[in-house]
Amino acid sequence: MRQILSTNDIVHISWATALLTEAGIQFFTLDNNMSVLEGSTDAIPRRLMVMDDDYEKARDLIEVADQERKQSLLPSYVLGGRVSLLQPEKGFRAGIEPIMLAASIPDGKLGQVLDLGCGVGTAALCYASRVEGTRIVGIEKQTKLGDLAAKNVLNNGFDRRVTILNEDILFLSNKLANCSFCHVMANPPFVSAKRANPKMHPSRWSSHVEGAAKLQDWVSVAHSLLETKGTFTVIYDAGRVDNLISLLSAGFGGITIFPLWPSTMEKGRDAKRVLVQARKGVKSPSRLAVGMVLHQTDGSYTPAAASILEHGSSLVL
Repeated sequence: MRQILSTNDIVHISWATALLTEAGIQFFTLDNNMSVLEGSTDAIPRRLMVMDDDYEKARDLIEVADQERKQSLLPSYVLGGRVSLLQPEKGFRAGIEPIMLAASIPDGKLGQVLDLGCGVGTAALCYASRVEGTRIVGIEKQTKLGDLAAKNVLNNGFDRRVTILNEDILFLSNKLANCSFCHVMANPPFVSAKRANPKMHPSRWSSHVEGAAKLQDWVSVAHSLLETKGTFTVIYDAGRVDNLISLLSAGFGGITIFPLWPSTMEKGRDAKRVLVQARKGVKSPSRLAVGMVLHQTDGSYTPAAASILEHGSSLVL
């Protein structure tokens, strides 16, 4: 076998593997096991390998990808190619967090869904591809990301169901009606400005580092826009989940904490991210769920994770 690509970018890997699959080229991924969720700067790169006889053809396909990476945007594919994304080459790039977030939104009750801080629209589009007959509104403060999200909506043919607003969540009171959404999802910034790396790309900084809108603002906005008994789902840093739970204790109930464990071979390693889901105006008790292990001992996705990340299945917390 020979290596044709090494990256820790899940959407780049997904795009490359989609090309190889379409061309009928067998491939293998090595070093899948990561200490943190994909998309993070500390992730261990995955190597994409092909058989020696397929190397030349595969290399030509990957070179096409490299040419497109030299432009400002890189087309990427998630959910096994069912959703295509235009993303910046540098700065903010979606990892598996928004895919897991979208999968965890209940699909039993149809109605409007709000995606706070939608980035390039990954979570909104993943949800739209899974649940038909719903309308989704995505909110993104960064103009460039919001414009890309709007393009991604159009490119995926969801322009009649998904709307993107370039707006700060702090200024939504005159844009959206209170109690008008049955589900709200969010992947809010979780790094405090004091602890952030000052060399971080400006786009990543805006997406990962807390700015004027603090965590309490995200919770407050979600509460005001949700209908009674509607769900608020957040993917957040496990090390700060106590702050989130404290804020949810007023106005929400039925809180479920769902850890995302790194790997079956990393026994004793803490979860880096958690999914937290709560319902507005209910008094049900909280629960700590078993969670999900993301990787098997050989580094590949567990069947449960693969079902979501590659096949677009739902995730019941």
